[in-house]
Amino acid sequence: MSDTPFGFGLPPEEPEDGDKGKKNDPSGGGHGAGGPSPMNPFGFDAGGGGSDNPFAAMFGSLNPNDLGAAFQQLGQMLSYEGGPVNWDMAKQIARQTVSQGTADGTKDESVGPADRTAVEEALRLADVWLDGATSLPSGASTAVAWSRAEWVEATLPAWKQLVDPVAERVGVAMGGVLPEEMQAMAGPLLGMMRSMGGAMFGQQIGQAVGVLAGEVVGSTDIGLPLGPAGKAALLPLNVEALGKDLGVPKDEVRLYLALREAAHQRLFAHVPWLRSHLFGAVEGYARGIKVDTTKLEDVVGQFDPTHPEQLQEALQQGMFQPEDTPQQKAALARLETALALVEGWVDAVVHEAASSRLTSAGALRETLRRRRASGGPAEQTFATLIGLQLRPRRLRDAARLWASLTDARGVDGRDALWEHPDMLPTATDLDDPDGFVHREQMDFSELDKMLGEAASQDGAGKSTDGTQDGPQKAKGAQEPGDDDAADDEGGKGGSGQ
Repeated sequence: MSDTPFGFGLPPEEPEDGDKGKKNDPSGGGHGAGGPSPMNPFGFDAGGGGSDNPFAAMFGSLNPNDLGAAFQQLGQMLSYEGGPVNWDMAKQIARQTVSQGTADGTKDESVGPADRTAVEEALRLADVWLDGATSLPSGASTAVAWSRAEWVEATLPAWKQLVDPVAERVGVAMGGVLPEEMQAMAGPLLGMMRSMGGAMFGQQIGQAVGVLAGEVVGSTDIGLPLGPAGKAALLPLNVEALGKDLGVPKDEVRLYLALREAAHQRLFAHVPWLRSHLFGAVEGYARGIKVDTTKLEDVVGQFDPTHPEQLQEALQQGMFQPEDTPQQKAALARLETALALVEGWVDAVVHEAASSRLTSAGALRETLRRRRASGGPAEQTFATLIGLQLRPRRLRDAARLWASLTDARGVDGRDALWEHPDMLPTATDLDDPDGFVHREQMDFSELDKMLGEAASQDGAGKSTDGTQDGPQKAKGAQEPGDDDAADDEGGKGGSGQ
């Protein structure tokens, strides 16, 4: 547990002094032991020094000169009346986390002209290479190079869509943990707790997004379209950090990552239902998450407004439990399968485009697979906050299935499966990729035959060569149910060609 109540998992800050401390503190005051900072706005001292002073008992070793600033920030937190997450605070904390740099000491910096040009050229070349590996056209109208801070700004709207449904459940649960006859009397307290809860979520999400900004290399790293539509992006600083210890030329690392980013952009741009399908799967799973009301009741019953870190501790420990129901298990399976299919398709397409052009393609492929499978500290934070790990557990199975489909049906036939979600492989199909490919071949062969038979008839009941239909046709006409079923199947097959 962090020593700073609002540090949320960050290591305790080292004491600073002199001008250096003031320079790094946006509020103007030093934030050494006990001083307030954006990550510790009230300057709580875990040691509880100054026990003879009633203010010290409440605020630890808070510098009296900063008392007004601390109460001002507390007032801002308590006066928050927005949604379930204080996103203004989340943005502030994320940017502060980015400015502090990553664990290895790498600081964020503005993207220079040379890096910007290199990223734009890599993304343009990646699109050219992908033209022969997929039937989906380019999906990026703009190629950009982002700093970590720019990534935070660009992706916050997507995080809001992901996190708000779960955070809302906490807000509702807070109002329901007390008996009905007590809720009227406890109204002000519950209102204060909701405001504090929104602030706490904002602190946690902001810190996690800030840490994630130091790990990601583009806008689609977690398999979801986090950035604006049509904008392919790479983060040069993180691209360099990723390739530092791989023994691979920097240009090859950048180009391989550009291929992955551009492939994601094609998929999200030209499969119009995919974004809502993925975000809907996340929301569907979130609806089946229940709040641990026992833990929440303990927090409400013991809540002390002078110790808001109690809410932070509850959030850090996690108060979400997936319901053990068939519906929830099905929702999780849909989400994991959808993420795996997206990542597997990108993996297969990029490998096809890069394997004959980049000598390090195989090594880079394995590095990225392991990276996606293991996740990082920020992803673990999101798992605690929303009860969900956004990782494709079946990536290798999905990549193998897409590669088999390419061999069996070609690029066009493989990519045609994205025309409708009902045509995509299921979790069961990932268990038996060869069986799915074989079944698809048979299904499409039968559908092609049915479509050919339907096309051989004209409106007057004659075949295309002008002869009358035989007895079998007449018999078929007396069974409209069979014709309707054939039409339905034919429509489905036509959409998959």
